[in-house]
Amino acid sequence: MNEDMVLKKLNEHDKRFDTNDKQFDMLAKRFDMTDKRFDVLESEFQGFKNQMYTTQDQILTIVRRLEDERVFSVAWVQRVEKEISTIKAHLKLS
Repeated sequence: MNEDMVLKKLNEHDKRFDTNDKQFDMLAKRFDMTDKRFDVLESEFQGFKNQMYTTQDQILTIVRRLEDERVFSVAWVQRVEKEISTIKAHLKLS
């Protein structure tokens, strides 16, 4: 009699484990789906990051050119002012 009761309890536990196994399988599938979504997001983020770096490089190139142009323009204005001063001196305007 005791053996029958033990076997009955073991069968009940087996059913519980089967239910838990199904739940774990469902969770595993959800984790797999989530991993796939994260892989897609990571891929899209890498593309976005590369695009941002490219755009920032282009902006920096433009800013450097503008800075160089400003430096050369200041030097040119100083030369022109010096020439104007020389011309004014020869014409005795100042």
